[in-house]
Formats: sequence, structure tokens, C-alpha cells
Amino acid sequence: VQLQASGGGLVQAGGSLRLSCAAPGNIFGLDSMGWYRQGPGKQRELAASITRDGTTNYGDSVKGRFTISRDAKNTVYLQMNSLQSEDTAVYYCNLVRRRSTFGQTKIDEYWGQGTLVTVSS
Repeated sequence: VQLQASGGGLVQAGGSLRLSCAAPGNIFGLDSMGWYRQGPGKQRELAASITRDGTTNYGDSVKGRFTISRDAKNTVYLQMNSLQSEDTAVYYCNLVRRRSTFGQTKIDEYWGQGTLVTVSS
């Protein structure tokens, strides 16, 4: 599964950006898609995710400012508002597949290329 991420760039503090991540339209066993981020000197952390049934989950530091959504063609969007310098990071698109065969569950995780978001203060 190839993921194509786009939308990063340079923005001033307080500004907005929207990231997009396109996945193939038909993915058997799609469980969730999301965005993780890794800032300078930091570990990768969850920004936001959305499950197949539309349930969303956000990292504590982005709640109320970021919104994740997905369209019918499996493109995931991350709308980022009120950006702060702490949001500067490489953002990675993520997709999780969950498939059950003969009673066994196989989970596969896929990552897109990172897209850099730089917030200037």
C-alpha cells in the first residue's frame, strides 16, 4: 500500500495548513488512517487518527486545533489551525490494515513519506 502525503510547508505562528494523504481507493481490511509527527529531538507521536467507522483520536497537544477527516476515496486530511512553533515537525501519514484468516489476525502498518511542517514564531 503506497501512501502519498502532501501539504507541508512554512507558516507563521497562528496560521493554518492542511495536509493530505492519498491511499489506494480499495483496501481490504482498512482499519485506520492517521498522522504521526516527529519534531526535532523528539520521539514520533500521534497527531490524529481516524478509524474505518469514523472514530477520531487526537494527541493531547493538538486537541481543539487539529481536525482529521477522510473522504470516500481514502484520502485523509489533517486541518491544522492555530499552529505553534511546537508543531514544527515532520508529519507522517499512517495506515493500518487488520485482516483475519482462519482465526488469526494479521496487522500491517504502512507509512507515507514525511512532509515537513515548519512554524515560525
